[in-house]
Amino acid sequence: MSRWRTWRQLLGGEQLPEGFAGRLDAEERVLASAEVASGGFLVLTSHGLWLPDGRRIGWHQVSKATWGGGALTLVEAEEEAVAEDVVLLRDLPARHFPLASPGPVPEIVHKRVTASIRFRHRRELPGGGAWFVQRGVAGRDGLLLQVRADPGTDPAAVRRVATQVAGKLKGVGE
Repeated sequence: MSRWRTWRQLLGGEQLPEGFAGRLDAEERVLASAEVASGGFLVLTSHGLWLPDGRRIGWHQVSKATWGGGALTLVEAEEEAVAEDVVLLRDLPARHFPLASPGPVPEIVHKRVTASIRFRHRRELPGGGAWFVQRGVAGRDGLLLQVRADPGTDPAAVRRVATQVAGKLKGVGE
């Protein structure tokens, strides 16, 4: 156990639930956890949300999170491609996590996902549209540009506009 975790435990910080399947980074801290009705725990940390299977979703990878009917519903974004400092995303199917005693979990998820978003803009494109979102990534400097296109949007148009936006942002930062 790291010295940091030992101090955190001595000072009364959040503890990992018994049987937690993941492995936290040295500087990652636990914010809250809740038991999932189907087994395991959701563990919220400074870096993201740990699922019962021991996999972490970074806050910047959560497209949507809602609380209702005693369950947290998450839509995770998957990287489809990287083009010119832009990450093109697609949403995975929503996952539902019924929580008998959610405690502060829904509120913390909402705050963390919202806080990761620095800027967002919707652009209409041939066949649909796309969201252009700049997000902070826990443990990294700078912002990440993500683009999530609607189903049916012309992929070539998305890549073209995403590359143009990345180029403009690069010019602003220099």
